[in-house]
Amino acid sequence: MDGIPRRGARRAWGSLEEEVLATLWSAEGPMPASAVQAEVGGTLAYSTITTILARLRAKGLVVRKLVGRSHLYAPAQDAAVHTAREMHSLLIRRDDRAAVLARFVSELSPEEEQVLAKLMAELSER
Repeated sequence: MDGIPRRGARRAWGSLEEEVLATLWSAEGPMPASAVQAEVGGTLAYSTITTILARLRAKGLVVRKLVGRSHLYAPAQDAAVHTAREMHSLLIRRDDRAAVLARFVSELSPEEEQVLAKLMAELSER
């Protein structure tokens, strides 16, 4: 279909948190919950957005500051840091990390392989 969840349809576990984080990462600066709601999808209840923001804040992924009478939200880290930490968290859960890494590398495109090779070369020069 068109990728838009239908009324009563459930999102994948954690996908709403990822949508909220993506919205904050793409923003010019801190945002009020109402702006996050508008960006993520106005069909979601305001309380749903504030609950997600509270959960992300409790996990240390979002920071909040009071400006006037409104709270503004911003990501605590950029998307690259977040993704790298998620990848590492998944990796350390497995006993055979070499097999996981080998499989990961085998799934890379030629362009991604070149980027990885360049990064590894730069790291070994340090």
